[in-house]
Amino acid sequence: MTEPLRIDIVSDVMCPWCIIGYHQLSRALDASGTDHEIHWHPFELNPKMPPEGQNTREHIIEKYGSTPEQSEQSRQQMKALGDSLGFEFAWAEDSRMHNTFNTHQLLHWAETQGRKHDLKLALFTAHFTEQRNLSDDDVLADVAAEIGLDRAQAAAVLDDQRFANEVRRAEQFWQKQGVSGVPAVVFDRKHLVTGAQGVDNYTSILSQIAEMKG
Repeated sequence: MTEPLRIDIVSDVMCPWCIIGYHQLSRALDASGTDHEIHWHPFELNPKMPPEGQNTREHIIEKYGSTPEQSEQSRQQMKALGDSLGFEFAWAEDSRMHNTFNTHQLLHWAETQGRKHDLKLALFTAHFTEQRNLSDDDVLADVAAEIGLDRAQAAAVLDDQRFANEVRRAEQFWQKQGVSGVPAVVFDRKHLVTGAQGVDNYTSILSQIAEMKG
C-alpha cells in the first residue's frame, strides 16, 4: 500500500492566486484520483500592514506600480478564473488588504482541532467572497465558529497570542527554504512548484511524480 502524496502549500489568505492555485490543484487531484494529504503553512504577504489594513487597489498600485487599468484587468482575469473553478471573487472599490498574523495563529490552532484545511478555505471565502475584515479578531472567531469550532477557544487563542512564536518559526522555516512568494507548493517534500499552474500543468506534475514513485 503506497503512502498518500504529501502536498505542502505555503500561502496567505490575502493572496488570490493561492485560492485559484488550490482549486486548480484540487481539480487535478480529483481527475487523477491521487491519494493525497494537504498541509497548509503560513506566509505573510504584508507583515508590516497596519491593523486598519489598506484599500486593495491602492495597495496593489503602490506595491507593484500597476495602473488602475491594469489592476482592473487583473481583477477581471482572476474573477473569470475563479468562476471557472467554482470560487467567487466579489471585488469592490472598498476591498481591503489586512494583516494576517492573527489569521495564521488561528489556523495553527485549528490544526490542533483537525480542522485547518476547512478553516483555511472558509477564510479565503470570508475575505474574497464576503469582503469580511480578517484583521478583526471577532470576525476571525466568527468564521471559526461558523465551521463548528469553539468560538470562545478561538477568541482566547487570538487574545493571548499563544501560537505567535510557532507561527513566526514556521514562516522563517519556509523563507529559509527559499520561498519568497506564494502559492508555493511542495510535492513529496522535494518538488517545489510556485504560482498557480493551471489544472493541466498540475495534472502533468502529478503524473510525473507518480511515475518517479512508481
